[in-house]
Amino acid sequence: MHPALQGLITIIVGVGGCVGYFYFSNQFLDRVLFPATGKHAGRNINRANQIRPWLFLFPALFALGLYLAYPVFATLWLSVTDRDAGGAFVGLANYSQMFGEPKFWEAMTNNMLWLIIVPAFSTGFGLLAAQLTDRISWGGIAKSLIFMPMAISFVGAAVIWKLVYDTRPVGQDQIGVLNAVWLSFDGGVWSVLVLKLVPIALVAIFAAFMGFVIYQTLRPVIGREKGHGETHWWGYVLRGLLSLAAAWMLWLSLGSILSLFSASLPYGEPQTWLTIPFWNSIFLMVVLVWIQTGFAMVILSAALRGIPEETIEAAVIDGANPFQIFFKIKVPQIMSTIVVVWTTITIVVLKVFDIVFAMTNGQWETQVLANYMYDKLFRANDWGVGSASAMIIMLLVTPILAWNVYNARKETR
Repeated sequence: MHPALQGLITIIVGVGGCVGYFYFSNQFLDRVLFPATGKHAGRNINRANQIRPWLFLFPALFALGLYLAYPVFATLWLSVTDRDAGGAFVGLANYSQMFGEPKFWEAMTNNMLWLIIVPAFSTGFGLLAAQLTDRISWGGIAKSLIFMPMAISFVGAAVIWKLVYDTRPVGQDQIGVLNAVWLSFDGGVWSVLVLKLVPIALVAIFAAFMGFVIYQTLRPVIGREKGHGETHWWGYVLRGLLSLAAAWMLWLSLGSILSLFSASLPYGEPQTWLTIPFWNSIFLMVVLVWIQTGFAMVILSAALRGIPEETIEAAVIDGANPFQIFFKIKVPQIMSTIVVVWTTITIVVLKVFDIVFAMTNGQWETQVLANYMYDKLFRANDWGVGSASAMIIMLLVTPILAWNVYNARKETR
């Protein structure tokens, strides 16, 4: 059958089936189950109206149960059984095996690194772009260009950036943009300035930002900030975890600064960027930041436009400069939106697979949880450990989803 005809039949059957379901289910409800006739007509009408919403919800609930709830329980069962032994129950043996593998901890470490860097930079660049594009006449064009990567699939973006990082042997023309730029430096003053001092300054700024995050996170806990009401125990736990993550990044940043100071850079030699440990993960993160910045910009731009002009005018009258207006007036008013954008990107990061699979396939210490799960399930055919890693991903994503739902409900109250 021709694909176009097959698609047309699918649309007709799908739409016709939905219309038929809603029509005949309502007819059955009103004419057979609870007819609006006789001495109980009023009671039947009330009961029919109570049941009718569930008729409309049933297809969605059924689809969610079939394609979401059932796979979760099936995966959980597979994670505690041995498929090669006929599905015998093995308890936590698969989890024990997984926790004993260095590749799993490599994936966990890389995922935590992605978790800290990608949402922070995507949200930061998105907020910066949202603020700046609203101040220029051609801001609409700029927003379209920044948002354009969102229209590209992760695999397509990975292919584009793999060409950017491409390496050819010495003596051949470099088609990779990064290597072409790298070979233009010869070790002179500009090389030291661009390849050492500028990176050191950027890492130092990032380290200072991490220190600021630690201070802001712990300030309410150590009692310097009053008047914010009682904090729940889970609030202290979240603040502690965020502080530990920021402290870890601060430690890595300081180590990177020392490494950059003492590094002897191989000028004039093409670099295989995706095989350099640690930095190759950073190069992969750049791809996702490039994609997600447009998403953050659109959401935060709408939030910035929703800020009441009266608050900004009052700040101007009080003598606030543009930086004070932005950081002390605008950002606090859109903080809930920033948190939603941050957590949404965090969920994407926890499930990242396509970029790593297409660019490095988890080699050279770039493994992440989703790619580790794929390797176990479909390469090693180890369904137990693969399912266990899938459950780990779900456990990491679920609290963030719950937090988003909680904040959404709190905003609607």
